Amino acid sequence: MGTSKRLAPYYDMQAQHREIMAAARKGALQSLTDRELALRDQPVTIYPHGSQRRVRAWVRFGAEAVRVDAKIVRSTALAAGIEFRTEGQTFRCWVWGNAVTGD
Repeated sequence: MGTSKRLAPYYDMQAQHREIMAAARKGALQSLTDRELALRDQPVTIYPHGSQRRVRAWVRFGAEAVRVDAKIVRSTALAAGIEFRTEGQTFRCWVWGNAVTGD
């Protein structure tokens, strides 16, 4: 007997949730600083709910890096404001644009 190909995405999602929660116990979610974002000098695009793209992004909880499934909720020329959920908890942070890839 093999594993179910139909359930593989579900098992992948569950593994990602466990990895995120384990990393969250090791440290706080990090976000780019105001200085790095330079929001006074850079325009920010805020995406309405229907225009938010699904992406994969690298985030850090303390020193632990984790790749997550997220959506882009805002952006600048160099950074992306992302949001992702796991186990009923919503996480939001800013990451560099090159830490994000299309889903």
